[in-house]
Amino acid sequence: MVKQKINKNTLILEIAERYPKLAEILVEKYGMHCMLCSMSAIETLEEGAMAHGMNKKEVEKMTLDLNKEANRVDLKRKKKLGK
Repeated sequence: MVKQKINKNTLILEIAERYPKLAEILVEKYGMHCMLCSMSAIETLEEGAMAHGMNKKEVEKMTLDLNKEANRVDLKRKKKLGK
């Protein structure tokens, strides 16, 4: 089971700040070029995705993908810190 750190209500800017690698995934894999947009500070992941033409099922899949990567990033951080 994937630990959920990001959900459809997470702000886009929050994702980019906590997980820069995920910002790359959002841009490259999902075409969400809103990382530098002023809306990223107030727009949720779901709102941004739907503005880019995604449906709810696509948002769910994207959220799962992002959480898998966030868990990998956090695991690497813990290992680096010796935890």
